[in-house]
Amino acid sequence: MIVLKTSSELELMRVACQISAQALVVGGEMVKPGVTTAQIDKAIHKFIKSQNAIPSFLGYNGFPASACISINDEVIHGIPGGRVIQPGDIVSIDVGALYKGFNGDNAATFAAGEISPEAQRLMDVTRESLHMGIAAALSGNRVGDVSNAVQTYVEQYGFGIVREFVGHGVGKDMHEAPEVPNFGKAGRGPRLTAGMTIAIEPMINMGGGGVKMLSDGWTIKTADGSLSAHFEHTIAITDNGPAILTTP
Repeated sequence: MIVLKTSSELELMRVACQISAQALVVGGEMVKPGVTTAQIDKAIHKFIKSQNAIPSFLGYNGFPASACISINDEVIHGIPGGRVIQPGDIVSIDVGALYKGFNGDNAATFAAGEISPEAQRLMDVTRESLHMGIAAALSGNRVGDVSNAVQTYVEQYGFGIVREFVGHGVGKDMHEAPEVPNFGKAGRGPRLTAGMTIAIEPMINMGGGGVKMLSDGWTIKTADGSLSAHFEHTIAITDNGPAILTTP
């Protein structure tokens, strides 16, 4: 069931999303060679708690950290630990905050120093595909319009779209209806209505779209070992167009 938010609930969502957005900034600024993913996770956790919020991811279905930090060929759900970021790595950080019963959720991929032109192109295309999806998230459109906008943009560059994992509704639960795939046919799926809050999150691979799960039960990597990038915003559907809630 898709849950529409009232104006007062949307205000709480805005706060949760701003905390999530600022936490992502904290993490992103730490993406440098020599820094461990555990250090980034610790700083994100500290920031979220300082805002009288709760890290949404910590303990979610047993996840052991406050942020998902995924490097290079890791797509999503990387567990922070002692891994040291190397020059030229691309590092995806996904973070959420729970504030007064509502969740914010956002992600971005960051460069550790100078990266290859190919990696930069992957990041640029993934980021822009997110904004193409957001632009299609108009009241009266359908989820498929968002999905198709992302797919159409990405595939013209020859990159692979992860299909096993998708965007989703966000609210009192971190994952609500509807699912928001990064592929699909325009005009299909649930109708977008003012009061809906959804997370659009392209996960794009330099090679094919296939993925595999590591033995830790969380980390998702590209099946072919190619690089992957991940960008995400939580948005609200309004009568005046989509409102990005996770812009810091």
